[in-house]
Amino acid sequence: MNHQTFLDKFAINYRWKSVPAKRNFRNIKQVNKGMIEEHRLALTLGGVIDRSLDDVEGLQSSDYSTYQIFEKDDLVFKLIDLENIKTSRVGYVPRRGIMSPAYIRLSPTSELVIPRYYYWLFYAAYINNIFNGMGGGVRQNLTPTDLLEFPIPLAPKETQKEITIFLDRETDRIDQLIERKQRLIVVLQEKQANLINHIVRQGIQSNITMKRIDFPGIELIPERWEVKKLRYLGSFQNGVSEGAEYFGEGYPFVGYGDVYNHFALPANVNGLAKSSDIDRKRYSVLAGDVFFTRTSEVAEEIGISSVCLETIDNATFSGFLIRFRPSAKTFLPNFSKYYFRSDIPRLFFVKEMNLVTRVSLSQGLLKSLPVIIPPIEEQEEISHYLDTKIEKINLLIKNVEHSINQLKEFRIALITEAVTGQLDINSWNKRGSTDESIDNIEEAMRA
Repeated sequence: MNHQTFLDKFAINYRWKSVPAKRNFRNIKQVNKGMIEEHRLALTLGGVIDRSLDDVEGLQSSDYSTYQIFEKDDLVFKLIDLENIKTSRVGYVPRRGIMSPAYIRLSPTSELVIPRYYYWLFYAAYINNIFNGMGGGVRQNLTPTDLLEFPIPLAPKETQKEITIFLDRETDRIDQLIERKQRLIVVLQEKQANLINHIVRQGIQSNITMKRIDFPGIELIPERWEVKKLRYLGSFQNGVSEGAEYFGEGYPFVGYGDVYNHFALPANVNGLAKSSDIDRKRYSVLAGDVFFTRTSEVAEEIGISSVCLETIDNATFSGFLIRFRPSAKTFLPNFSKYYFRSDIPRLFFVKEMNLVTRVSLSQGLLKSLPVIIPPIEEQEEISHYLDTKIEKINLLIKNVEHSINQLKEFRIALITEAVTGQLDINSWNKRGSTDESIDNIEEAMRA
């Protein structure tokens, strides 16, 4: 039987002899008594950064004299709540400052140590989930003693320096490319929203007669279009409000996230509820129904819609939602999918709501929503046009997201192979291998 831990499997890749970290590092804790140091630092996913004592971002302390002092070239670790994989864990300290007393500080004790190389080593352990497996099983926290037993390679000092320079440079290039791609996704999402907002206001036909209307933020619409309050266009129903024992098994249940995260409801929802025959009749989910989020901490998240394109048999829906069921031949479901997700309802809801600690969308407010209604044949034209355009934009977004994931995987592999000595940096640089790998990812995205 193989009893190797995650750490064993990581350390076995070292090119050089390894020793416990306590041979070259020590853990010390210097409390900031009397506020002898006022420069605050913060460990973030982007590294260790400066942070003002008055900055309200992140966890706060009422007494910074309880913080601990870190010196330049220290390594800092946050090894608590290890099951949370979306938080910062490892940092290199670029200057003297104070950070949380919950963090672990390692200070180099040997002149043979390039601290930033060992930052990259521990960072490689973090991104490969090694800390979670230390000790042979999943643990919520690691102690300074655990960390000082971590095997570190005794790479020559000049090699440490070369690896550090290489990783600082190459990861920065990759990070900049990822950031550009993330900005591109934002631009594509904005383009998508702007397209929807424009088309549901004016349609796709050119050279048509327009008419003036009394409508919030809109002066002109096509002459054949109508404006009516939503109350005259269908029926309304709040969802199921029951205790926790009602949920978790039984029949399909449409939750808040099913609406908030989708223009159209998923055909198969994950939620389950022990609904009765009466519940399933009163709170049914039929093709054409439009669901709106009813409660949130902020007004901007109220009234987010999702349309049911296909009836979900025996389903009910959450009390955090309101169902609008259009009268026959009022709205095509595919048109509703875009119209109620446009900024037209959003602008009305935000303007009309009284901002309180927890805002809520009432049936009364929803019924008072003015809506612009094109003729059915134009709704069909608009839906088909937007389906085609949005599909292309979504495909672009999907391709960019895929290339970002590939770049992140490439980054992990590059760091891991470099710090363990598996990568010949000189040969890599001569071949231009980073450029080649990035080019391959870009080419795959365009294919």
